[in-house]
Amino acid sequence: MMFPTLDPLLHSELRLAIMSLLISDVEAEFPYIKEQTGATAGNLSVQIDKLAAADYIKVEKSFKGKKPCTICRITPTGLKAFEDYVKALKSYLDVK
Repeated sequence: MMFPTLDPLLHSELRLAIMSLLISDVEAEFPYIKEQTGATAGNLSVQIDKLAAADYIKVEKSFKGKKPCTICRITPTGLKAFEDYVKALKSYLDVK
């Protein structure tokens, strides 16, 4: 049996955690993602940039008063990639 390839972009623990949060919450602010994942701000920024470059998420930067606000949303491309990743992972688990 030939197993499907797991998307290397989603196979990273932190990127998978970011996508998992966005799947359930649709959108999330940077501090919330940071708190939920336990990642450092620098590492989280790098991983968010990688997901955005692949069009898996959309990043919107604005201000709330004088404070910067970064909101991440999953894109249709990201949703499909996540669903495909979960399907591929399940195929590994369903082997008897």
